[in-house]
Amino acid sequence: MVIYNSLTRRKEEFKPIHPGKVGIYACGPTVYDFFHIGNARPFITFDVLRRQFEREGYEVTFVQNFTDIDDKMIRRANEEGITVKELADRFIAEYFKDAKALGVRPATVHPRATEHIPQIIDLVKRLTENGHAYVGKNGDVYYRVSAFPGYGKLSGQSVEDREMGASERLDVETDKENPADFVLWKAQKPGEPAWPSPWGMGRPGWHIECSCMSMTYLGETFDIHCGGKDLLFPHHENEIAQSEGATGKPYVHYWMHNGFINIDNQKMSKSLGNFFTVRDIAKEYDLEAVRMFMLSAHYRSPINFSRDQIAAAHASLTRLYTARDQMKFLQEKAPDRPLNDEENALLERLKGYEQKFDAAMDDDLNTADAIGAIFELVRDVNSSLTAESAKAAVEAAQKSFASLCGVLGLVQREADALPADIQQMVDDRAAARKARDWKKSDELRDAIKAAGYILEDTPQGQKVRKNV
Repeated sequence: MVIYNSLTRRKEEFKPIHPGKVGIYACGPTVYDFFHIGNARPFITFDVLRRQFEREGYEVTFVQNFTDIDDKMIRRANEEGITVKELADRFIAEYFKDAKALGVRPATVHPRATEHIPQIIDLVKRLTENGHAYVGKNGDVYYRVSAFPGYGKLSGQSVEDREMGASERLDVETDKENPADFVLWKAQKPGEPAWPSPWGMGRPGWHIECSCMSMTYLGETFDIHCGGKDLLFPHHENEIAQSEGATGKPYVHYWMHNGFINIDNQKMSKSLGNFFTVRDIAKEYDLEAVRMFMLSAHYRSPINFSRDQIAAAHASLTRLYTARDQMKFLQEKAPDRPLNDEENALLERLKGYEQKFDAAMDDDLNTADAIGAIFELVRDVNSSLTAESAKAAVEAAQKSFASLCGVLGLVQREADALPADIQQMVDDRAAARKARDWKKSDELRDAIKAAGYILEDTPQGQKVRKNV
């Protein structure tokens, strides 16, 4: 696999630290609310990255954190009169609901920041002891950016470019040595959750949490760190500084960042009224179609979320479900006989589509071209398989199709059994056709359609599917 590395600004061949194994850290949500459509893109993108590595035989350790202590969380908990932990527990549960609806698998590990306070304190101590950090007069602990010559190597931004307080989720500090320095440990303010530390009661800064959690589960140097482009600076830049400042080792070998999402060609923002949570989107759109939309463009490209784009993605997804259902229908009726020459040729072409899919995915996760390979497979299968096709040929097509769609997390809904009333109408229509009662047959067809099902007459009998 070749990956575009944000650190080197070029594509590089992926070489794992440990043969046959991959360690990936993906920045997760701050759990004070439902996650928004912009968050959904990295969740989907790097879920697919993990799946492709698994397809290629790697053992993947995929870590995605929850930031469960933060200024926004404290404010929201105070507004609701509950503890920060109660707020976090609620929205972590809601995260899993929305992630599942988007087809995002749970990570290998989902660490919470508050469950790693001792490790965070140890990491901050290492930085204070080696001169990379210092204690301010109010008990806050800051990272001394001037002590790390490599600061800016990920983002290309110099220390001078770093705006005062841009990376912090609290009021502008006044006791820094340098405005570019950032907080590692925050002294307790009245009414805030806090933990005992060598510097007094307090809580961790945002950046140090991810350094600590990633290294706890993946080691002091690991393979891939990923997240949205908005995290590249200052969050990921600061992670590098504090991690490498503490260990003296390279922190991450490959950095991956996905592009932004615009809403109807405008930047998403609450002030414009176009800020949507995934829970909001689910009220109007099929979330699997949202996943299809996300994967229809290269992950590093900006994409535009609009009604038309989702409608197009939904139409494409419907074609894939139709293809799956057709193969299932043929497989149930197919004769169990040896393959003929044409069917053997189809099996060879199926291998070619899989190779084309893998080539696209191995080229910096080009999911758009990978989807194209799936549709090439579908067109070939639709024109090659008939009611007379051997069962083994149909099953080979099903296997290739399911394997490729599974990597993208698409076409994962099981075909539902027909409701009893719909099945009764289908049976009654079959009887009407046998009796040559065409009027009743047409009436039943219309009733089935009005109920949201599509009925087709085939040489093998009636075929019914839900109109997704």
